[in-house]
Amino acid sequence: MENIFDGVNPNTIAADVNSKSKPSYQAYQILHLGFTVAPILMGLDKFLGLLVNWDQYLPGFANRMLGGHGHEFMYVVGVIEIVAGIGVWLMPRFFAYVVAAWLGLIIVNLLMIPGYFDVALRDFGLLLAAIALGRLSQEYSA
Repeated sequence: MENIFDGVNPNTIAADVNSKSKPSYQAYQILHLGFTVAPILMGLDKFLGLLVNWDQYLPGFANRMLGGHGHEFMYVVGVIEIVAGIGVWLMPRFFAYVVAAWLGLIIVNLLMIPGYFDVALRDFGLLLAAIALGRLSQEYSA
């Protein structure tokens, strides 16, 4: 009769049991939660306007290209951010990179508006963290 543990390395089983105490797993959990909650909250705030006037982050020429509908465009941005946050929760291996790309677009947008270079630098740090989540997801995400 074949033993169910034949061919299974007991050290691997022990490593799996102890993985929750590993700093890398804890970092993954922190980033996973953060990149789920933050995009959803920022997306919702595009509709609520409780945190900031999001229209200020759209360059004037972009608003003109949108026919003066920059405010309505921010609703589309909000929906994309909510979907991205939900996506990170469900499929971090893929959506972490979607969020990183989105942050890259936000950085390019911010560099076109004088006075927001500090925010662009902060978002670059977030982009790096999203990439780190994507890398950690390769090991810890199902």
